[in-house]
Amino acid sequence: MVEQLRPEDTMKLAVQLESVSSVRVRYLIVVSTLGNKEESLLLGMDFPNSESDHCTIGLVMPIWSDTQVYLDGDGGFSITSAEETKIFKTVSMQTMWSVLQVLHGCCERALKAVVIPGNGLEWAQHYHQHIESDRFCLNEWEAMTDLESVRRDSEERVSEDSVYEALQERIGFDMKPFKKYIDNEILVTIAQMDKPSKIFDYLYLGSEWNAANLEELHKNNVGYILNVTREIDNFFPDSFTYMNVRLYDEETTDLLPHWTDTYKFINTARKSGQAVLVHCKMGISRSGSTVIAYAMKQQRWPLDVALAYVKERRSIIKPNEAFMKQLQTYDGILKARSDTRVCPPGQQGNCLKTSERILIYCMLVWFQPIPVSVNRSGRMNLFSLMQSISEMEDVNKELVIHSSYNVAVTQGLIP
Repeated sequence: MVEQLRPEDTMKLAVQLESVSSVRVRYLIVVSTLGNKEESLLLGMDFPNSESDHCTIGLVMPIWSDTQVYLDGDGGFSITSAEETKIFKTVSMQTMWSVLQVLHGCCERALKAVVIPGNGLEWAQHYHQHIESDRFCLNEWEAMTDLESVRRDSEERVSEDSVYEALQERIGFDMKPFKKYIDNEILVTIAQMDKPSKIFDYLYLGSEWNAANLEELHKNNVGYILNVTREIDNFFPDSFTYMNVRLYDEETTDLLPHWTDTYKFINTARKSGQAVLVHCKMGISRSGSTVIAYAMKQQRWPLDVALAYVKERRSIIKPNEAFMKQLQTYDGILKARSDTRVCPPGQQGNCLKTSERILIYCMLVWFQPIPVSVNRSGRMNLFSLMQSISEMEDVNKELVIHSSYNVAVTQGLIP
């Protein structure tokens, strides 16, 4: 494993993890660098068997300021940040205790040093570029324990009779008196399996049913799938290029920091000549908001135009209230990007100092009725919002602040 590290990096701890394979061996290692002792990352290493000296990298997970570690109660633990959630289970309680102590120290140092994207851990890119484990190993690193829908073992068609038989076997009595109700529920399910909505020639917006329909995906020339759910698995990981945004459809979910990466992913599909399916569970809120954000940036449309355009092609979309606020924030960021002025003409003397503008911007974020960035524990995560701003391509920080200043004026927060 040491051979996989750069000369200036150090392995602080290595623990063996459980694996679904009886042959492959997995290790989780904690790595720090001599250049900055406050920065750490996790690497997942895959060995083809216990006798092999050769390993490949299957996971790279930076430890940011907002990274948190949770005990799962079954001998495992999960690590979460604004970007992702990963679940691990060590081969023994002793090794879990060792890794938890090390992780606790890493998280504390990252928090004190304010390690956020754009302000540290640039060296993690080296390891991202060297992820070489095969798809079976990557699937295990990407696996989620609380998925509601998982990839199917076969492509067999389900008939009504098989549904009745399965229900009768599960419940233990004759289901004929409930046939009408069961038929109705089957029809509702079939209705949910409607075709995905074509937003652009290369972009489809749909549900988990569309993501599970292999024949339909091939018919639509889909080569890329953007899965904007926490609860739905990637059904065909060997057949399509996936990107996952593992989030729930809740008022506390922060989608905005992911829209830079989702924009790049969709454009990669467009440039490849293949189509991309963007889906959540029903194709209404999470995926709808993400497609609207993409249309705003790609077409340079304001929010109202992009929303109307997407809704015309998929009438059921309805971003939740928090996502709408994030789309409004994103609209302001995009407008700031296109604005070449730092101060309105003729008002240069009235422009606030940079520090004052930053303060106003932070006030706007903190005093929204529904926070733009809140994690599942209810703690405000200002870092993730600032991350999304810093990642905007060619965005000048002064322009972003100027846009927030304009918003503050219109809302009457400043004269």
